[in-house]
Amino acid sequence: MPTELMQGWSDFFVAEAGASAALAGLLFVAVSINLSRILEFRQLPIRAAEALMALFSVLVVATLGLVPRQPAAAYGAEIGLTGLAVWAAQTMALVSTRKIDQRHRLFGVRFLLNQLPPIPFVVAGARLIAGHADAVYWVVPGTVLSYAAGIYSAWVLLIEIQR
Repeated sequence: MPTELMQGWSDFFVAEAGASAALAGLLFVAVSINLSRILEFRQLPIRAAEALMALFSVLVVATLGLVPRQPAAAYGAEIGLTGLAVWAAQTMALVSTRKIDQRHRLFGVRFLLNQLPPIPFVVAGARLIAGHADAVYWVVPGTVLSYAAGIYSAWVLLIEIQR
């Protein structure tokens, strides 16, 4: 990637790769603690996969951002495809459980946390491919939204399931 485009971003990517890996590990712990209870509900294993995908997308985007001397268009394609793949998987997960979850009063929150996080990664990818220098800034909202989605789902799997 051009030096001027990625100047100063390596610390951000290192921090986010570490944070997303740690949060994914905590998600595995949360699932293992409540595994039998999670398996009692058809939608909850899918919810766990959604949370893991959200956190994993940050790990992938941050890791790819650390590849030295990578062309901006290549990084753009990588994060754009990551965003599209996560969006497609999240959509399939949402559709597969929609009849069960639509009765729940917080379905709208789940819908937003399922659908919004990958969009900034797609935008960042498209803008990087197009050569826009500010494109990498779209990774920040994608990261924050992905964390929000992962943490919210982890909360449901760890705490709300006990109610």
